[in-house]
Amino acid sequence: MRTILIAIGALTAFTGFAFAAEPAKMVETKMGKVLGTEKGMVLYTFDKDTKGKSNCDSDCLKKWPAFHAGAKAKAEGEWSLVKAADGKEMWAYEGKPLYTYVEDKKAGEANGDGVGGVWHVAK
Repeated sequence: MRTILIAIGALTAFTGFAFAAEPAKMVETKMGKVLGTEKGMVLYTFDKDTKGKSNCDSDCLKKWPAFHAGAKAKAEGEWSLVKAADGKEMWAYEGKPLYTYVEDKKAGEANGDGVGGVWHVAK
């Protein structure tokens, strides 16, 4: 009986760990569903970034804040962590660092898509 309880406990712990919450969710925009924050703010990628590296400097981050990761964040699957120009860890999806846009004032707005020909909603 004790062995069964231990096995059930281990399985429960493993299952909960395997389905850890992703850092972003799909949000509805006029362009369809895109990646967004828990509050529904649209996330963007920057063409000048390279895989696993943010090239958005401190001036850039004023308009395009990094999608920062929490202190206990762990990279998993398509999600990785990269260092932003402010020195903090930020989320990347499929190697592409993610940002929000200061001109998006409410959930689902995607005013940053296409800015400068280098900013795109994350899908």
